Parts: sequence; C-alpha cells; structure tokens
Amino acid sequence: RRSSDLEEINSTDLISGLSKAAAIFGATGDADDGYAVNEIEALLKDVQPFTPSVLTAEEKRQGFEMLFDGTGLDKWQGDFEGYTPVNGTILVSAGYGSTGNLYTKKEYRNFVYRFEFCFLTEGINNGVGVRTPMGVDAAYDGMCEVQILDHDADEYAGWLREYQVHGSVYGVIPAKRIVHKPLGEWSTEEIRVEGDRIKVTVNGQVIVDGNIRTACKGHNVAPDGSDRNPYTVDGRNHPGMFNRKGYISFCGHGSGLKIRNVRILDLGDRK
Repeated sequence: RRSSDLEEINSTDLISGLSKAAAIFGATGDADDGYAVNEIEALLKDVQPFTPSVLTAEEKRQGFEMLFDGTGLDKWQGDFEGYTPVNGTILVSAGYGSTGNLYTKKEYRNFVYRFEFCFLTEGINNGVGVRTPMGVDAAYDGMCEVQILDHDADEYAGWLREYQVHGSVYGVIPAKRIVHKPLGEWSTEEIRVEGDRIKVTVNGQVIVDGNIRTACKGHNVAPDGSDRNPYTVDGRNHPGMFNRKGYISFCGHGSGLKIRNVRILDLGDRK
C-alpha cells in the first residue's frame, strides 16, 4: 500500500468509511478482527485530509473571489461528471467536445483569472474558454481558448503548431514556449483580460501579452465571407473573438488533469 494509491479517493468519504469499518471489527472482540482494526488504523494514517484554499491577504484587498476552494462546484455549471471535486482539487476526466466543459455561473467581461494545474499523465490537453457562450467551441465562438497542453509529449512531436503550445490564444496569438514541471507537480497560471488585450503568465513568466484585434488586423472572419481567413495564424474564422462578455470555462479534451485554487478578480466594464 502506498499513500499515492489513495490520492484520487475522496479523503472525507474514505476516512468516514474506514472509521465505520474499524468500529464494526472492533466491536466483535475477535483476535482476527483486531488485526483488521490495526490494518485499518494504519491505512487511516496514510489519508491526508485536504485544507480548503483561501485568498491571500493581497487578493482579499484587491477584491478577488474564490471560484473553487476545494469543497464544491457551487459556482460552476456544466459537466459535473467530467469535473469531480477530489481532495481539494478538480479531477478532470471530461472527453473532447462542448458537452465536456465546465462553466462559471457568471459571465465576465474584464478579469484576472488565477488557478493551479497539474498533469497526471503525458499529453494532457485542455483549455480555458474566455468570454464564451455555453455549448460551443470556445476557440472559435468564444473570445478565445487559452491552451492547457503538455506540449512536449512525444505524441505531439513533429506536427504541433506554434499557436497550439501551452498558453497560446488558440489560432490567434502563439505563446512563448515553456518547459513544464514534471508530472505530478503543480504550476500556477494567471489570465488577464481587458478589452481586446490578453496576458497569460505561467509560474511567474509572461508567455502571452497581446491584443487580439491587432493580431488579426481587425478581421476575426474572412472579409470575402469564405472559410479561409488570411488574417489569423491558423487561417480560420473566429467569429466570437470580439465578444464583449461571456462565461469562463475549462474545455475538456480527455482525462489526466487536476485543477485547484481557482479565483477571479472581476474588473467589470472598465474598457
């Protein structure tokens, strides 16, 4: 038995179940049951209850709101089967497509959005939808999708485009390529959106700082009405790029991602 084997089991439920089992075995007075109680008690020592995330003093002063502190998804809507609270984190198993997305209950225009992420397996692919309606592809019908991607995985070698690496404004503004931390280690990310400007910072390093309207020269869709847009780096239309507001989402593309400590500062309509 290893403590890592228990990592994705909800600690509150596990502690409750094991404690009840120990009480049942202990009530018999049988020697073999006593050994079982000893085993259960040893197992309980490996279970580490999580501590809910809290805002820093500076975040409280600035007016940040906690969107996920580890205890529940009451400020979210969408795919609750593919995004499960486990031990203070959101464990992602959502499949690709708009039905595998988790959305804020509130719509936002300008904001500072912070969260932590952890890759459990190689090749993880997800994203943050910005100013997106529900039930659409945020990369095109939202303002944008900011990539969450283990871009150094072998499966992406030789074909991944620059606008697809982690942190990129998908298809519009390529990010500075970073080296991710090893699997199982946590990273921090901040996405700041004000008007047409977007800034992405990972582990303290700015990897995107640009203007979406400038990036596409004001043409989120092809001027001639075709499907080929010469003004975006992926050559596609992004009809939602100039959305004035919308939901923030996590865009499911498969399992193996954990998210925690999600908070936001609503900047309102200042731009």
